[in-house]
Amino acid sequence: MRKVIVNSTPLIVLCGIGRLSILRELYQEIFIPEAVYREVTVKEDTACIQIKASREWIHVEGIRDHSEKKMYKAKLHDGEVEVMILSQEKGADLLILDDNAAKKTAKYLGFSVTGTLGVLLKAKRQGLIHEIRPLLSEMQQNGFYVSAIVEEMALKQAGELLPGNKTEQNQ
Repeated sequence: MRKVIVNSTPLIVLCGIGRLSILRELYQEIFIPEAVYREVTVKEDTACIQIKASREWIHVEGIRDHSEKKMYKAKLHDGEVEVMILSQEKGADLLILDDNAAKKTAKYLGFSVTGTLGVLLKAKRQGLIHEIRPLLSEMQQNGFYVSAIVEEMALKQAGELLPGNKTEQNQ
């Protein structure tokens, strides 16, 4: 089974659209560091409730080497730092992160990385969802920022780019 480590933003975003279960359907189980668990459960909101109710497949783990935290602090938040350290300690197969600096750091460290949109695209390819467009719209309504270029790219990969889109007009 793949070792998948997830940061707080993908958890919060997927909880916000009622699709946390996609992670379970795709990966069976995921790991989150304690800092991420604290971030997503600090408020008694829908993300907190869903994460606490999913502890049979969302495993919270502490990092062993706290001295490593100093190496990452300049650009990353506490949860992202612990994602990097836990991923190294567990020999993770995949990291799910949305922050660009965190993604670059993870790739530099040699990890396979995806984000929330990548998770949705994989779910569509595997037939777990029919469309990403309405989910993407809902995510954006909940405050998840996606640039027009990234949105267009995701919709194109999903085969959901509408005729008349500016990209198709330019081709």
